[in-house]
Amino acid sequence: MSSIGKLMKQASRIQRQIEETQAQLAALTVEATSGGGAVTAVARGDQTLASIKIDPQAVNPADVALLEDLVLTAVNTALTQAKQIAATEMSKVTGGFNFPGLA
Repeated sequence: MSSIGKLMKQASRIQRQIEETQAQLAALTVEATSGGGAVTAVARGDQTLASIKIDPQAVNPADVALLEDLVLTAVNTALTQAKQIAATEMSKVTGGFNFPGLA
């Protein structure tokens, strides 16, 4: 088989592995909390938000700004964790090569 043929076959294999890893990441979830558990954010490994839970005791109409900060912190922490996991899993498939848009 020619070098180009081998390269094309390898590229096809890597593409399949990337697609499989992306599907696995979409099923994986990470959870982050803020405010001592008052706000919980769950993100998927594909870096989308799955859910937000807010403890009813954290809701104070007089202090909405605090609740907004707690939500923002929990969501950003969960998404950061999801991004780190995605980067780790994708690097296993790509052999450490950084392909734009994969993680």
